[in-house]
Amino acid sequence: MSKHVQFLIALAIVVAMPLFMKSGSLASEVLIYGLAAMGCNLLLGYTGLLSFGQGVFFGLGSYTLGILLTRLPIPMPVALLSAVLLGALGAAIVGWVAIRQRGTYFVMLTLAFSQMFYFIAYSASGLTGGDNGLMDIPRKSISVAGHTLVPLETPWQYYGFVAVIFLIVYWLLRRVSDSIFGRTLLAVRDNDERAAAVGYNLRLLKLQAFVISGAVTGLAGGLHALMTGIAPLSNAEYHTSEMILVMTVIGGTGNLLASLLGAAFYVLLGDWLSTLWPRWLLLLGVVLMVVSLGLQGGLWGLCQKLWQRVRGGSHKPADAAAGAKGGHA
Repeated sequence: MSKHVQFLIALAIVVAMPLFMKSGSLASEVLIYGLAAMGCNLLLGYTGLLSFGQGVFFGLGSYTLGILLTRLPIPMPVALLSAVLLGALGAAIVGWVAIRQRGTYFVMLTLAFSQMFYFIAYSASGLTGGDNGLMDIPRKSISVAGHTLVPLETPWQYYGFVAVIFLIVYWLLRRVSDSIFGRTLLAVRDNDERAAAVGYNLRLLKLQAFVISGAVTGLAGGLHALMTGIAPLSNAEYHTSEMILVMTVIGGTGNLLASLLGAAFYVLLGDWLSTLWPRWLLLLGVVLMVVSLGLQGGLWGLCQKLWQRVRGGSHKPADAAAGAKGGHA
């Protein structure tokens, strides 16, 4: 499936959600976590790095935007851009240390950074709000000279704002993944020893992937805090890293559109199951095990198989007709 078709599918999903969903906040949450999953996919699917530190970047984005908007009179776009920059900076620090190891030791280092950041955020209550988080984060419309350019008061107005950002970031990440840099990351993922032998600087490439991933995940964290009006401590804990990673794997690694599918599946299924049983995470765990055992390629792999069957079925009548014509001849 071509990249243009995939972008049209992403656009169709973004446009269709307001038509089929009643909650604008839930729709925004799907796109926000879709952004976070795309950032994780750049590490896992394109570079082969299993990181449990995504919660660090997500939390940095939430806290940065929350602190700036609650304590300084600055415009919201500047605070959101700062969340992107702090997410990238945090990823540069984590990546600079973690990429010095491989395999299990790399995973343990990212996990250690995640735990460290959580306890720092918990202890620095004067800055982060501690266990209560940062409350009352304002979500004002974007205005110039008293004229409102982008209204953000209602959930669906905010969804439109998030949707535009999501499509822009998706397009940019597609450009990155299709570039020489993206192809080189795939070479590192498939065989890093051979890539190093060719002459590629593996540490630099992995660090660059980390920075891009952190910037996108920091953006997602800032948008999440702006949506809820809270920068909670839970955004920085290990569970957030785990959740983003699960979304990435469920959707399918190595494809950016798959990240959106994984995020939508996780968020919407979790929302539905929570209405059935208070201990809905148990049900979600069972569903995730079924998906993991039955769909090795994730939801995107399933979609590809269905697409191939549809295309194969559409070609069969023509092939059969051609064969019959040749037989008569």
